[in-house]
Amino acid sequence: MSSIHVLSEHLTNMIAAGEVVERPAGIVKECVENSIDAHAKTIEIEVFQGGIESLIITDDGIGMDYEDAHMAFMRHATSKMLNEEDLFNIGTMGFRGEAIPSIASVAHVDLQTNNGQEGSHIVYDYGQLVTEEHVSVPKGTKIEISGLFLKTPARFKHLKSYSYEFSVISDLVNKMALSHPEIRFILSQDGRVVFQTSGNGSLKEIIYQMYGNEVAKNAIEYENHNEDFKINGLAIQPKISRATKYFMFISLNTRLIRSVPIQKAILDAYSDYMPSNRFPIVVLQIESDTQLVDVNVHPNKWEVRLSKQGQLLELVKETLQKALDDSLKTVEVQERKNASPVFEQPTLSFPYPVKKEEEKPVEKKVVHAPPVKQEDYSYIPRELPKQKMKIEESFFDYQPVVEKEISYPTPIVHQEEKDTGKEFFYHLQVIGQLHDSYILCSNEKGLVVIDQHAAQERYHYEQIKDVLEKPCTNMQPLMLPIQLNVTPNVLALIDQINAKTDFFGLHFEQFGDDQVIVREIPLWFQDVYEEDFLQDLIDYFIQNKEVDMASLRKHVLATTACHSSIRFNRPLSMAEMKKVITDLQNCKQPYHCPHGRPTVITISNTQLRKEFERE
Repeated sequence: MSSIHVLSEHLTNMIAAGEVVERPAGIVKECVENSIDAHAKTIEIEVFQGGIESLIITDDGIGMDYEDAHMAFMRHATSKMLNEEDLFNIGTMGFRGEAIPSIASVAHVDLQTNNGQEGSHIVYDYGQLVTEEHVSVPKGTKIEISGLFLKTPARFKHLKSYSYEFSVISDLVNKMALSHPEIRFILSQDGRVVFQTSGNGSLKEIIYQMYGNEVAKNAIEYENHNEDFKINGLAIQPKISRATKYFMFISLNTRLIRSVPIQKAILDAYSDYMPSNRFPIVVLQIESDTQLVDVNVHPNKWEVRLSKQGQLLELVKETLQKALDDSLKTVEVQERKNASPVFEQPTLSFPYPVKKEEEKPVEKKVVHAPPVKQEDYSYIPRELPKQKMKIEESFFDYQPVVEKEISYPTPIVHQEEKDTGKEFFYHLQVIGQLHDSYILCSNEKGLVVIDQHAAQERYHYEQIKDVLEKPCTNMQPLMLPIQLNVTPNVLALIDQINAKTDFFGLHFEQFGDDQVIVREIPLWFQDVYEEDFLQDLIDYFIQNKEVDMASLRKHVLATTACHSSIRFNRPLSMAEMKKVITDLQNCKQPYHCPHGRPTVITISNTQLRKEFERE
């Protein structure tokens, strides 16, 4: 008897569901992507009990006719490709034709759709067709998924709490809103709207709703291109950072993706401005020819394979570095949160039904409020109440929904020249030194505090950076070699270490069973605390088994700058303090040390007055 047999269609759908639908958020992703492919302008996601009880996704897209609605539940049925060539030229969010049948195999699915000519209603219950009929429904598509995994307990037990599952959905919808700012997204939890965008294309507005006014005010817009790629987005000032890498939002041809190489390029761009254990907030949108992208890598479509990836990474790194260099500001001590915000009520227009016999929509009252400060984003509502409408007559007596655009004017932050670049340091007046570590200054905006060690690190870093771009040939022999105690594992790696450090004019020789010596040093090495630096360099090789020249050069530069700079707890004369400020003036990037820590912070006059209760 044969032991090999063909699996049933229902079982293959359940297996596919395991790849595509791990949790409610996976359903939201698949259904919202279908709505995007249907050219929806508004997508509403209603979540009940974390999506475990039910999910409702409604859009105003092109909808489907009766035959297409029926075919949508067939496995590998799709409108998005016809032949093999299409697989390597994918310009849509979906293309596999697995999502709907996979979801229908593990949940109760109720689909209503209308393509503008006919409406359809189809119901599947855990893989079994229950209803298939012609109905009258609004144009677009509405799909309700309930009872997820109830008949597959092995899958159901892996779901977490309602609040956790909703947090995953919320995070996903935020990201999708960033990758499609031209679409209006509405997300509700158990009947309450918690996130809503206007669909006016403004990334800053969405960033404001996600992270608030301070992040939005510190968002730098950037745009660049090369022969194969166009990029644009927002880079948040490095003075605002996060503890994880999950705040780098990357989309490729409007598709959300995960890419370790692209994340690394972003981190490399920020490396001079941010400590190694902190991560930036960045929105990166990439456009390319679809033939350069293979999205058929994994069923969940988060991962892609990209041709000419090296050119893209270089473009991302260079563009972000320039954007940061051009826009860096001092770190400012945050004001207390009890300050009275300034609000403006925007004009809101919600979907409303229009009777057949009516020519014009019902006029809405507009509330006008005083204008807001240009730099203040707080008037944009981060949560809008869900509008409830009482319809006296039958819903089907009305024409398809008419909808006006919601417009939230995003303010333009006008940057004063004195806040950025070298200009900032020309207006400082030295007051004195605090704890032999910090230089205190004043300017017209308030108190300025300079970290004397970090400031000198930045200056020395930039002074020797050009020198270390090429192999070092200017050497100085030592009368007494530098001796370092090392462990046996260092001696085992000594040839590999020298293969890298010879470029910088540093060569280690084994001396006995537990030491290495250095007989000569490069000229750029004269102001360095020599033994401390060399020990740090050896430790770096032990901690990083694979060392490339770019990372090694940066480490050498940063370590050299650190070991040749003014230390903490060292008193400075007035002339020495002014010299520190002059050195910062001569830096290309004066606001952060080579390790990414700030060199300067400011405390505004406004904040000082509040702390002393004068406001």
